[in-house]
Amino acid sequence: MKSLLNTVSRMKIIIIAMLVMVSLGVLGAYSAGTSRPKRDVTIKKGNHVRGEILVKYKKTINYASRRASVEGKGGKFLKEFGRARLVHVRLPEGAHVEEAVKEYAADPDVEYAQPNYIYRGFAAPNDTRYGQQWGLNNTGQTVDDASYGTNNPGTASKDMGLQSSWDVINDCGAVTVAVVDSGVNYTHEDLSGNMWDGGVTFPHHGYDFVNDDNDPMDLYGHGTHVAGIIGARGNNATGTTGVCWSVKIMAVRVLDAMNVGSTADIVSGIQFAITNGADVINLSLGGTDDDPSFSDAITDARDQDIVVIAAAGNDGLNLNTSGNNVYPCEFTNDNMLCVAALDQDYERASFSNYSSTSVDVGAPGTNIWSEYHGTETMISDDFSGDWTKGGEWNEVDCDFSAGVTDMLVNPSDWCSLGEYNTSAIDRAYKNFDLSSYAGAVLVFQAFVDVEYGYDYFNINYRSTGGNPFISGVALDSMTGSTGGYSQTFWYDISPCNTASCGIGFELDSDITNTDYGIGIFNFNIIGIAAGTAEYQVSDGTSMAAPFVTGVASLLKAYNPSYTYADIVQSIKAGGDSETALTATTSTGRAADAWGSLCYIVPPTGVSAVVEQ
Repeated sequence: MKSLLNTVSRMKIIIIAMLVMVSLGVLGAYSAGTSRPKRDVTIKKGNHVRGEILVKYKKTINYASRRASVEGKGGKFLKEFGRARLVHVRLPEGAHVEEAVKEYAADPDVEYAQPNYIYRGFAAPNDTRYGQQWGLNNTGQTVDDASYGTNNPGTASKDMGLQSSWDVINDCGAVTVAVVDSGVNYTHEDLSGNMWDGGVTFPHHGYDFVNDDNDPMDLYGHGTHVAGIIGARGNNATGTTGVCWSVKIMAVRVLDAMNVGSTADIVSGIQFAITNGADVINLSLGGTDDDPSFSDAITDARDQDIVVIAAAGNDGLNLNTSGNNVYPCEFTNDNMLCVAALDQDYERASFSNYSSTSVDVGAPGTNIWSEYHGTETMISDDFSGDWTKGGEWNEVDCDFSAGVTDMLVNPSDWCSLGEYNTSAIDRAYKNFDLSSYAGAVLVFQAFVDVEYGYDYFNINYRSTGGNPFISGVALDSMTGSTGGYSQTFWYDISPCNTASCGIGFELDSDITNTDYGIGIFNFNIIGIAAGTAEYQVSDGTSMAAPFVTGVASLLKAYNPSYTYADIVQSIKAGGDSETALTATTSTGRAADAWGSLCYIVPPTGVSAVVEQ
């Protein structure tokens, strides 16, 4: 039996932790008065895919030798990226990414090795009402129920100059634009007529590298919104108008239902776009790691004369400052432009990253209306019914100072600071009907406190129902502590959109020490039903980038002989000079369709001879 002194010490830790939380101003709805001990934080959401790395071999190393090298180190050769000599490797069970990268990098046959980094789409808060498209034609109008309050209304004529441009060209039907993103709702009423024809091999107008199939349906909404800015069908009395009234939109899904993707999927997506004839690639996504595999893929696109447009990111950071890094924006590939977001007065949006070297131009990025993937339904559960609970798992009402909270806990006396059992394999699970949804996301909050390196908190699903820890799919496995705080956990469970999707939790402990266990609350499933007539307003550099992608497409359609260098130069030099961009972009300009169409690349190698 634990001593009274030990119990008092634990309570002191609780009080100290709460004081720190209050002083930092980070208390959430359930943290005020939350009685959980403070421990060292060991669970972190990583910036790379666990158990995987990417390895680029030198030119002299042939395919057979590359495969033998991987297998000789105990890894699995997953795939190779075209001509790049870049190999996607799954590490042996228990291997650490950092150690594996060092091991491969030390191999004289290897050019470099790196983690398989994680990327997120640059989305921002949004609304669902249809509004005016000021970025196409700014008349000083007020955008109704705008999600970005500054400079609404803005200043007339602060726009992309498309009214004049459309008199010259609005048809980009000969141009293929790859939207490398969360997919595209290719059934949308205002996009279906502008989707790339993938033929029998790609009947859904692209490819899904998240689930490795040919159905790139958007389960987040980000990619559909981006696609609508580029090429929503124009002059059809429906929805919104894209920069291009007609265009071939290639849907390349590399971000999952949580808007998260990896280097391997993004590189695969870019290679798909290259192989299948894209002229322009839009990358409204980013991460914080200098990623040579990603940069090499953009170089491969340059070698095929493809322009790449990237978003600057939504952190409000000066990327010139050491430590403030966003990629691909900061890659130096000459076929790529990076775009900042502007508001309705053409001031830099407060959230937009900026840089006098790596960010090239600005474009509209606030209160932007465009197409959306569909409706979302929240399925909430309080653990009170139909759960199969084994071992010490139990549903309790835990009384925090913020109120009583329904929780699933292990041990059953978790609320009074009990500790879980040794040698336990305790499981709790329930079946959910997700058959009416195109995709789904599991989200919940949890306190985790298990013996680091010995005990584990596991999360699984099973599409056929029942115990997900028997022939199910592992979503996560973690050990250690969330440090006395709750964390929010998100998982894409779209493959489990069946009538009986089993979702469960497991506490697996060994015969030695135990800790305070698991406390789960705010359990929800977001069901995503793909719609055909949904629209939404959004803010972000993710919205600014596709405006420039649309301009690049107009230029390519207007002059098919233009190279990537011609298009990049026309966008940079043809933009409007804006005071707000003088020190925050490399050009000091906002992209402008009319100015770029009028810009003529100066001829080289020409001299004038004056006759006497």
